[in-house]
Amino acid sequence: MPFFKSLVPDAGPPTVYMKYPVAYRAWSEMSEAIMNGPSPLSQGERELIFAYAAGVAGCSNICIAHAEVAYAWGIEHGLVEKLLEDFESAPVSDQLRPLLAFAAKLSVTPGETAQADADQVFDAGWDEQALHDVIATVGRAAFMQRLVQGFGFVPLSREVAAEHAQRRVRLGYVNLYPAFREPDAGAGDDKTGT
Repeated sequence: MPFFKSLVPDAGPPTVYMKYPVAYRAWSEMSEAIMNGPSPLSQGERELIFAYAAGVAGCSNICIAHAEVAYAWGIEHGLVEKLLEDFESAPVSDQLRPLLAFAAKLSVTPGETAQADADQVFDAGWDEQALHDVIATVGRAAFMQRLVQGFGFVPLSREVAAEHAQRRVRLGYVNLYPAFREPDAGAGDDKTGT
């Protein structure tokens, strides 16, 4: 049950987006650019980083929602959970591991992030654009954590998150919301998407 009495019991971020459309249309457009725009990282990899960052920070709502989006983009199902359970033995490439390590550190202990952490990313073959995209993705995850936890939104079930993930993959971060939808973008009313 949300903390705000004016919100319906099953409210989620889109409820807030529609209540404050001027701010959240811009937020949705930025989210679209970060998560689906040009990047050395695939959309699935960005969603994996997003979910993992939320998971290490302790926000199961955002972690579950975006893990399902990562899986909908083709990331191995269960990988987020494997990373959270045991980062070192999780089946990720040596190239992707430093990005995930950077994301975790930035999420949990941002004041300890150092040049050595960035150098590990660069030494793995990533460029500055890739590291920027990780930083932006982690920043977006942190914002969404504060939004869902600040409003007291109820966590999504895996099943509902998986349904919403399919719409997010199909419609993106702007067209998912009816008030922001561009003409001919399709349908996708999502009360609890992030």
